[in-house]
Amino acid sequence: MDPSSSASHLTPGDLTPEPRKRRRHRWIWVVVLLLFGLLFYWVLHQHYQSQMPMGRRAINGAVPVTEAAARRGSIGVYLDAIGTVTPVYTDSITSQVTGVITNVYYHEGQHVSKGEPLIDIDCRPYQAQLTEAEGTLERDQNLLAQARMDLKRYQLAWAKNAIPRQTLDDQEKLVLQEEGTVKNDEGTVEYQRVQVGFCHITSPIRGRVGLRLVDPGNLVTANSNTSLLVVTQDSPITVIFTLAEDSLPEVLKQMRMGHQLTVQAFDRTDQHLLATGRLITVDNQIDTVTGTVKLRAEFSNAKGTLFPNQFVNTRLLVETLDNQILIPSSAIQHNGPIDFVYLVEHGKAVMRNIKAGISNQGQTAVTGIKAGDVVADSSFQRLINGSPVTHAEFAITPTEPTEGITQ
Repeated sequence: MDPSSSASHLTPGDLTPEPRKRRRHRWIWVVVLLLFGLLFYWVLHQHYQSQMPMGRRAINGAVPVTEAAARRGSIGVYLDAIGTVTPVYTDSITSQVTGVITNVYYHEGQHVSKGEPLIDIDCRPYQAQLTEAEGTLERDQNLLAQARMDLKRYQLAWAKNAIPRQTLDDQEKLVLQEEGTVKNDEGTVEYQRVQVGFCHITSPIRGRVGLRLVDPGNLVTANSNTSLLVVTQDSPITVIFTLAEDSLPEVLKQMRMGHQLTVQAFDRTDQHLLATGRLITVDNQIDTVTGTVKLRAEFSNAKGTLFPNQFVNTRLLVETLDNQILIPSSAIQHNGPIDFVYLVEHGKAVMRNIKAGISNQGQTAVTGIKAGDVVADSSFQRLINGSPVTHAEFAITPTEPTEGITQ
């Protein structure tokens, strides 16, 4: 058959079905890919939403924030320092005589009063020496009395020209010699009495006894460097701390005005208040190496919360500022040198520049707002000027100060 004759029987409609099918299939694939892309986006979006913090899921809605009202009040100006608890008196008692310990009256850690017996040392040798000295004194006193009797006789005889003048003068000098001997004996007797007294050791101060260092039967020697016991006064007690020399003028100013400055002592963690006392003195010179000056504060320490040589954190109240606008320190945000807060007004967060001043125990004195203004105290990462806000009982996001933009 002739090919040309076959082609002559095809019509234009017989050539269109195949291209149309290919175009239809192409659109089907486009639609399928589009649906697959939308499904993939939806799955990723749902996964992202599930992983986000609760506070960020409603980013387009009102931001829940905790609120704090500015109030008018007083705030203290404090100087913080590290100090050491130092007893007013610490006595290391040593023996002033040589002998054997016969009695130990105290118990370890016992609180003793001034004059309370602590230790007895065998005093018999010293008592014997005292008796001997008293005997010598008694003999010389009688010799003096005899010399004085003879002097009176010689004076009467001299008045009657019965004896020469030299005899009277010799007797007068003999009386003076005997008087000197008696005085020397009296000194010896007093010395021996002191030695006997040294055998009975009593507490020189009111305080607390440390660990026992000697026992009955131990031999102790005079003027030894070994302590028999240590007595420390723990009530009242002091704390010595240092301040930078730049802070000294304001402290001295308050002291010259007669103000009694309060000092608080906190534990090593600076979390628990141990005691409250008063500043009693400032050292008379500045340490040129550290540029600091030492101060001493006194505490009654009635409950024994302060222990000798304990390290504490001190807070010296220099001045109290009254009639200040106070807000929580956590509500203050920073943008470089600029401080600002978010005021809550008519359900919106409004940025307001402020000037922060003294801070104490989570409160800061500020200027730029007035008492009664409500400030946001949480959710700062989500807040911008004009953000709608709603009240939340608890902070949803950390309230740490963050960098922001001011207007």
